[in-house]
Amino acid sequence: MEKVVIQKYHLDEEQEKKEIVRHYRALLRSLKPRLKKGDRELVRTAFEMAADAHKEMRRKSGEPYILHPLAVAQICVEEIGLGVRSAICALLHDTVEDTEVTLEDVAREFGPEISHIVDGLTKISTIVDSGNSTVQAENFKKILLTLADDPRVILIKLADRMHNMRTLDSMSREKQLKIASETVFIYAPLAHRLGLYNIKSEMEDLAMKYTEQQTYRDIAKKLKETKRDRTRYINEFIKPIKEVLQDEGFHFDIFGRPKSIHSIWNKIKSKSVAFEEVYDLFAIRIILDTPPDKEKADCWKVYSIITDFYHPSPERTRDWLSNPKSNGYEALHVTVMGPAGKWVEVQIRTKRMNEYAEKGLAAHWRYKEGNNQNAQQESKFDQWFSQIREILNNPDSNTLDFLADFKSNLFTEEIYVYTPKGDLRILPVNSTALDFAYSIHSAIGNKCIGAKVNYKLVPLSHKLRSGDQVEIITSNKQKPSEDWLGFVLTAKAKSKIKDALKEEKRIVAMDGKDALERKLGHMKVSASQYNINELVSFYRQPSPLDLYYQIAVKNIDLKELKEFAVLGDKLEPPKPPKQEPTDEPVHTRPSQLPSKKDAELIIFGESSDKIAYKLANCCRPIPGDDVFGFVTASEGLKIHRTNCPNAAQLLAHYGHRVVKTKWVKNREISFLTGLRIVGMDDVGVIHKITNVISGELKINISGLSIESKEGLFEGRIQVFVHDKEELDELVVRLHKLDGIQTVDRLEDE
Repeated sequence: MEKVVIQKYHLDEEQEKKEIVRHYRALLRSLKPRLKKGDRELVRTAFEMAADAHKEMRRKSGEPYILHPLAVAQICVEEIGLGVRSAICALLHDTVEDTEVTLEDVAREFGPEISHIVDGLTKISTIVDSGNSTVQAENFKKILLTLADDPRVILIKLADRMHNMRTLDSMSREKQLKIASETVFIYAPLAHRLGLYNIKSEMEDLAMKYTEQQTYRDIAKKLKETKRDRTRYINEFIKPIKEVLQDEGFHFDIFGRPKSIHSIWNKIKSKSVAFEEVYDLFAIRIILDTPPDKEKADCWKVYSIITDFYHPSPERTRDWLSNPKSNGYEALHVTVMGPAGKWVEVQIRTKRMNEYAEKGLAAHWRYKEGNNQNAQQESKFDQWFSQIREILNNPDSNTLDFLADFKSNLFTEEIYVYTPKGDLRILPVNSTALDFAYSIHSAIGNKCIGAKVNYKLVPLSHKLRSGDQVEIITSNKQKPSEDWLGFVLTAKAKSKIKDALKEEKRIVAMDGKDALERKLGHMKVSASQYNINELVSFYRQPSPLDLYYQIAVKNIDLKELKEFAVLGDKLEPPKPPKQEPTDEPVHTRPSQLPSKKDAELIIFGESSDKIAYKLANCCRPIPGDDVFGFVTASEGLKIHRTNCPNAAQLLAHYGHRVVKTKWVKNREISFLTGLRIVGMDDVGVIHKITNVISGELKINISGLSIESKEGLFEGRIQVFVHDKEELDELVVRLHKLDGIQTVDRLEDE
């Protein structure tokens, strides 16, 4: 990834016009193979309409706004493989929302199909930046709901987000964090699920560039430094295969491509290895040009040629030829032992499959409009799509739950399970027998008491595996219980169970409602909406229904009502006792409490010494970490690291609560942080470690636990450090000790 250099914008009007025309011509060139009679004129009309509507507007970087819709249209055509209609919609995607142009204008000029898509795009973006969390989540929900309507809406939205990510440099830091997190949280997984792998990995890389700046730069630098060696290795690996493929008369492309920075980082994290030890920094790709009826046979032929030269790892062979993924991905992946003892992943696919792999949903559409070569593929994709519709058409009332379910459902790998009659069902990995029951029909799920998997009796919570044949056993006496939610995975099952439980809860809650109304009657106060809301917030319940339910099951006995004052017909809750505000961060030793003037964070836009803040326990930030402030509902301001495990979710759902924060130098205060050390269990190793920490660096240790097993030890050490520099120095020193393999910062307790 090349480094982006931000340059001041300096074009005059004449140069600007030339620039706009250049982009417009590039778009026409991309569309050239697709243009039918009259299309060129339509594209021109859309361009002129958009250019005129946005003529007074500028982007944050200073350039004319129209360059954004042009770029989005270009991404739609070049990278996603959409056609003329979608390019027109992309050109107009911001007009209805941001300018005088109305939907009626669009419909009059381009007809109902295009105005329908533009309407979908407008609905998505009208809500993005407004206030509270659920509103932002509602926005995601809307995005997902348009998916069932016309998938092009979502593809254009992905192109829009892709361009925003590429031009994120000119945004403020908190905007960068919010947009990057949102992208990782929802857009990248969506691109992956729609089969747009290139877009997905570029989005993840760009997001990482802003949320994990240092790590991103380190990996990019190392990739650059190892490029020569890598190229040499790839050429050596490819050479013998290439010769045989040519002798066999195949038409093919063969090349190595580096893995994305984000996926390398994931490997480093999940396997706890150093960059040098990540073996698959690249994948070899072989793309065959072969007729449709010979595709499968040819791919396996190539597989056998490769394994003649290199030894395959059986558990790392993936056959997506016989069983394509539901998003249309077909290929044969094999990992083999290459020269110099390195594992190498090889991906074998044909030109048509490659088109699917890079253009995903859009390619599927194109093949659907043309000739339908692959009926099995078709049905699987459509089945997946109808499953999406099912989730979307039954959106649970709680949007954040809906989103979590949607993510877990759509973005995991899937398994293939059969009914007793041999019908195929696609479910997410780790689905249970109960998920399967709900996937057939909600009434069957609600009455399910067990299942037979491959003719053996299993409980409801039994996890299914690919290829299982499942028969559901039901009973009319059965009804859903709360603990079912603990083991079902699919959104459909969760929402149906919640609906059934809600109905039960509602019936119980009615008794609580009666009891409350009687109590209020004695106090001569009506059960008005205002009074009920006062009680809901006083008893800290999520909703009136929950309040009634808790009263009915005797968790709330209403004796506090005596302390309420009655003003006219309104209840006035008792005042809580006053607490002195404190400036103390969570992790300071008593001897080192900061004085007022020593507040060690600058919180922008506020005078820092009046604000009490806490350091988040999930990521334990210390000075020098890249951090952001987050306004919580109950605990005031919390400081999190930008790479905190919860950061993506917080920033994506509650972007408006983020406060810009920055450390100032202050050596007075110590912060508690943890390290995990793994190494060879040797005599005196503990002494060496503690000597470096306490002896050489004079750092106080707060806690130390060591476990050793079969010659290896794992130690967890809590230390007080002043800032990140001190921690980094400690990590480097510990790494240098003999027999120490890894030293990682503990992410959460």
